[in-house]
Amino acid sequence: MNYTYLYLMIRLGIIEDDEQIRNMLVDFFNEQPGFSCLLSAHSVEAFFEQWKEDVFLDVILSDIGLPGESGIKGVKRIKKHAPKCEVIMLTVYDDANRIFQALCNGASGYLLKQTPLQKIKEAIVSLHEGGAPMSPGIARKVVEYFNPKGTTDLYEKLTPREAQVVEAIEEGLTNKEVAIRFDISLETVKFHIKNIYEKLQVNSRHALISRKYK
Repeated sequence: MNYTYLYLMIRLGIIEDDEQIRNMLVDFFNEQPGFSCLLSAHSVEAFFEQWKEDVFLDVILSDIGLPGESGIKGVKRIKKHAPKCEVIMLTVYDDANRIFQALCNGASGYLLKQTPLQKIKEAIVSLHEGGAPMSPGIARKVVEYFNPKGTTDLYEKLTPREAQVVEAIEEGLTNKEVAIRFDISLETVKFHIKNIYEKLQVNSRHALISRKYK
């Protein structure tokens, strides 16, 4: 048994317009040692109507597609009202646009609704302990955003000589200078560059060099 939960008291809020899901979450967490669900509502507006100044929340689970104000806009409002309160989005949406809007507005985690209740509980504890919980598919999209899928794979398709030619071009060498450096003909250099452009999906030296700094 993990006794960590017994020494925590996480004060939880839930914003979810589906009454069945909302009640399920409230009932589940109120049965868990170390958790207390203090507020729940079907919309951001209704939640704030209940959220009095003397009610302190550690974590809020919020849907995105809500009646009235969206959950994404709600995050910014929550952080303004209580900067130390953490927000985890719990939603069906997994598109990059909504993910990054939520994170940029201050969300600390992003879970999909199919996440099992026990995993949601673990995510909240992780967040409370300094983590940034995300469903695996969401985390993958975040990684791909900063390291676009295929970029590494494309460079791995280059031959050792083609990789050397790319490095030389990035240094600013002309085709003639590349030929001299590697003691190959100018036609061979052009042949390598043609293959490099195809493999890296670029059509100019400028585009090739720009890839490095994206």
